[in-house]
Formats: sequence, C-alpha cells, structure tokens
Amino acid sequence: MNPAMTRAEREEASAFGHAEAPPTATVGYGPHPDQVVDLFLPEARALPDFQAGSGSRPVPESRAGGGAPAARAAARVIADAAPPADGAAPTVPLVVLFHGGAWRAPYDRRHLSPLAAYLAGHGLAVASVEYRRGPLADGPAARAAGHGQPRAGRWPETFDDIAAALDALPALVRDLAAGPAAGGSSDPAAGRVRWADVDADRPVLVGHSAGGHAVLWAAARHRLPVGSRWRLPAPPALRGVVGLAAIADFGTARALGVCSHAVDQLLAPHHPPATPGPGPAEHAALLAHRLACTDPSALVPSGVPTTLVQGGADIDVPPAVAEAFVAAAARAGQRVRLVRVEGVGHFPPIDPATATARTVLAEITRLT
Repeated sequence: MNPAMTRAEREEASAFGHAEAPPTATVGYGPHPDQVVDLFLPEARALPDFQAGSGSRPVPESRAGGGAPAARAAARVIADAAPPADGAAPTVPLVVLFHGGAWRAPYDRRHLSPLAAYLAGHGLAVASVEYRRGPLADGPAARAAGHGQPRAGRWPETFDDIAAALDALPALVRDLAAGPAAGGSSDPAAGRVRWADVDADRPVLVGHSAGGHAVLWAAARHRLPVGSRWRLPAPPALRGVVGLAAIADFGTARALGVCSHAVDQLLAPHHPPATPGPGPAEHAALLAHRLACTDPSALVPSGVPTTLVQGGADIDVPPAVAEAFVAAAARAGQRVRLVRVEGVGHFPPIDPATATARTVLAEITRLT
C-alpha cells in the first residue's frame, strides 16, 4: 500500500479492496432492479482470510491524529443501555445489512459483501439489502447541486424501499424455506443451516453511514406522524439496531455538510428543469415536514435496543453526529449504547480485516 496515502485513504482502500463474496441466494422484494436482497447462510461457509484489500497484510488502524499505527484499536463504551431480556428463539439470528454511500448510485451493496461473509462465518444469517439511491447519470445542474457528485437519494423511493424490504423479508425467507432450494441437509447430524432455521421475524438491523440512518429510521417507523405512508401501528419486532458511523442526526449532519451535503440533497424537492420549483416559504415548510418524517433524532424514543459504533477519527461522518443522536435520545428517555473506537475513521467498521470489525461482531452478537 502506498505509504504516502493518508490514514483515511488507507482505510478506504482496504475496505473496498476485498473480493466480492457471493451470496447463498438473491431475492427480489419489488420490480425495480435495485429492489433485491442478497442472503448469506452460515452453513459450511469457510471464513475468508480477510486481509487488507490493497496489500499483503492488514492495514493497521492508526491512533487519533494520523500518528503511529496502533496494534489494536481501543473501543470504549461512552454510553450504555441494558441488554435485551433473555429468551432467544431456537433459530439462527438474522442480521439485515444496509450499505452506505451517501444515498448515491455508484455505491451499492456489493462493497458490504465481505462483511456479510464475515458475519456469516461467525454463525449469523445475513440479508444485505439494495435500495434505490440517487440517479446514476445527472445533468450539469444536478451535479452542481450535488457539489460535483451524483445527487444523493430519491424522494420518496429511497424510503419506500427501506420500508418495503423489511416488510417483505420474513415472507421471502419463508418462501426460500418452502421452495426447492430450501438449503441445508436432510441429515440433522450434518449441522448445516436451512432457511427454515433463520429467525427472519426478529432480526438485528445493521447499517453503515447512510445505511446506519436507514436502520435507525426503520426501527422508529411507529413514531412517524400519523398519515405517513411508512408508519407502522406498533414497534417493529427487532432484536436491536447497530449503526456503524451512522448519519444518525440530520441537524448535525446538515450543519457539518456531511458527505458533501448529502442530507440536503436527499430531502430537497426535485422538479423538471423547465418547471419552477417551490418558493422559499413552501420549500422551508416542505423541508420541515420531511425532516420530521426522516430524522432519527426526531423519532426517539424508538423503544428498540440501539447501539452506535463510531470511529473517533471519522472525517466523513464525524463523532459529533452520533453524539447528537445519543443526546436527543437521552432527552426523550431512551438510553443508547455508544461505542467509540479511538484512532479509526469511517471504513474500519465494515472492513473484516480490522479489529473494529471484531468490535462490530461483538456488538451484534450481544443483541442476539
């Protein structure tokens, strides 16, 4: 790996440098090409020997400030909540993964497949969700609004897909269990996991960056305003939520311009170039409405056990975003577990070559 690279560049190169891991199955939850889920069973899956994607050895995680490499990143719990009550069902826990990428089209679920395989290698079933992001090809005006990058998100399709995927997933897993490719072995002594063994009715939601926002939002759909198309009548049946470098507080993320102002692009009204957009007052009212429906900090308390894993040196989604969500939850009476990993940035939580990924696995396992 190039020694001239910054710590953040090395971390990103490692996370994106792993070979794509093939899923056990891919299923659709809608007609659009992006409405698909990759599923990974933990059956007889050899755990890959994950190394740093751009070199022959793992990238060391550095201490804060980009100084000397640390042998192992220090994770410390900043805030905590009691673990969920005992009574686990006699099935294989399901982890539902949502990828990040600032809701922009070039970033899809494939870069999370090494993490999915890593989790499956530790006995967890994994569903990695794709969803509609911003348009892949923008005109000059849209790129200018996107600060030189593809526009972030589609309103309301991005949220439609997050909700639809989670609503459909239990039935999709049951269909696999009943179908000809039910998986596993008819010999119980073989110890292979079948689709029927997967507890799709009570998953753990795990998301990175924009995907971290997705899982926090999904856990709070029962808190949405009455009349919202995504509102649930009761809290979702979840073991818990783990946000990794999550865009957890829209107010702080907007103030910091996180991911080239991705939140503003996600929520902004879009209209054909030849037609006038809303006036200032109408735009402000529309933005306030959309924030009330989408900002995780506006939807607490969710009542769902929630953990945030945050790199202390993250320059993409700084720790202040996670801290603002924890503070908002506390004001609403919800305790959120915040695990801060010092000296690492945005990508180690999804890179199975890092010690941070082991912290992530431990936090997920804690909820199962």
